[in-house]
Amino acid sequence: MDYLRRIIDSELDDLFTDLPALAIDGLKGIGKTTTAQQRAARVFPLDSSSVRESVAADPRRIAGGERPVLVDEWQKVPEVWDVVRRAVDADSAGGQFLLVGSATPEPGATAHTGAGRIGRLRMRPLTVSERRIANPTVSLQGLLSGDRADIAGDCRLSLSDYVDEIVASGFPAIRRLPPRPRKFQLDSYLRNVVDRDVPERGLAVRRPDAMLAWLRAYAAATSSTASYSSILDAATPGLAEKPARSTSVAYRDVLTQLWLLDPVPAWQPAGSFLTRLGQSPKHHLADPGLAARLLGLSSESLLDGIGEPLDPRAGTMLGALFESLATLCVRVPAQAAEAQVGHLRTRNGDHEVDLMVVRDDGRVLAIEVKLSASVSDRDIRHLHWVREQLGPRLLDAMVITTGPTAYRRQDGIAVVPLGLLGP
Repeated sequence: MDYLRRIIDSELDDLFTDLPALAIDGLKGIGKTTTAQQRAARVFPLDSSSVRESVAADPRRIAGGERPVLVDEWQKVPEVWDVVRRAVDADSAGGQFLLVGSATPEPGATAHTGAGRIGRLRMRPLTVSERRIANPTVSLQGLLSGDRADIAGDCRLSLSDYVDEIVASGFPAIRRLPPRPRKFQLDSYLRNVVDRDVPERGLAVRRPDAMLAWLRAYAAATSSTASYSSILDAATPGLAEKPARSTSVAYRDVLTQLWLLDPVPAWQPAGSFLTRLGQSPKHHLADPGLAARLLGLSSESLLDGIGEPLDPRAGTMLGALFESLATLCVRVPAQAAEAQVGHLRTRNGDHEVDLMVVRDDGRVLAIEVKLSASVSDRDIRHLHWVREQLGPRLLDAMVITTGPTAYRRQDGIAVVPLGLLGP
């Protein structure tokens, strides 16, 4: 099959021409290697035992010969990081090394952080626009410009189409499978993380089912700021003696290192104009399809309203998973636009905004996500509040919906179906 460009390819176009080495980080199976291969003259796949053994015996061999060089799953032989760093010190010309990894290296595994030599670039699963099921007409980068241009476009995707996309996942190879093989592969993926990937990170899991139960509880907390103690409680119902909080922290840390958890941090603006903001992250798995699979939810059951969020204030499980899909579709182009993504929630919960996309200069695009085809005045009350608080710091405000049309309301709020949002 011909390679279909991803949003990250534009970032690589901008960066790899001038930077000598880039590390592409992200979850296994999302296409990191395929994307990197488009730019590589030589490839060292370290998930192959024979290649790994030869490189481990002499890591310097990756630096000899034609470049660009791709080192796949580089964290399996961490010494290559320092080889690349020294090669870059000797020759700083752009476009030499791509390091692809599906886990962060163990602390102390490399002699040097690579700061100033090796750039880090996050890759995430396929967004809706990258799945090519609709034609985007609204640019996130355009919204971040602050021009507040006209918004237009028609989207043929229905609610059931979005639900199918949640369940299908953003894994390129898995999403194309028929339903039963796809469910089997997602189940196997999660089991392999717990049985193989986690122990490789040095965390002994005596009861793998206990970690899977914790993951299911985390999935039920999708799009919420539920405490880790409540997640641990939900994972161990009926147990009089709960595991120590450190168990939950250990699970969280190792699964984050494997890029499986992708929480949205709380937005902490510079200055003192907003001082009553919460600091808890909003929980998300890297792909909402994994969350749906952990909870045993199909397209049909989601549409039937089945699924109980861990936090009752989160609404329906379908609403939480749709917000997670929308969050993925915002974070990927936001990174390409050199912007950060957070969420806003006041400490007493009276105001919250699902996503705050922040430029380097601190100016903000505020986004609400609604599992609805239409938008009422009540739906955008928090966007009006944040507009009053931020004044000129607010670049624009948008509601992401499941509706058929993109437009601007008379109050200036952009209303955009998720299928029409692109980079």
